[in-house]
Amino acid sequence: MTTPRNTPQEEAPLVGVRTYADIDRALKDHADRGGSPEFSAGVAAAYEWAMCRTDRSPVTGTDNARDIPGLPLLTAEVDAAVVQLEDPTIQSAARDYIRGAHDVLAWICGYSDQPA
Repeated sequence: MTTPRNTPQEEAPLVGVRTYADIDRALKDHADRGGSPEFSAGVAAAYEWAMCRTDRSPVTGTDNARDIPGLPLLTAEVDAAVVQLEDPTIQSAARDYIRGAHDVLAWICGYSDQPA
């Protein structure tokens, strides 16, 4: 299993309200599901960012390469996704991507009981 950069798993067992292991398992489970490619890309981007496997957040592009994002940063991404999803001019593919990222981040923050 890959551990987050610069943060041993035993020092940071939670990401939002979920364990790192739960998020890793949800990412692996999602790979077996269908759905639009854009939605799946948003889901994967959110999981990867939450586990500190990528430098930029999936919705706002915030650079947080050093540590697993804390709950305030995670919820800020959820809020940004909500704002973008309410924009009636957003293209369908972008909406699907943002919806995927939103659903993952909402689950990680404890706003939802089901992973994306």
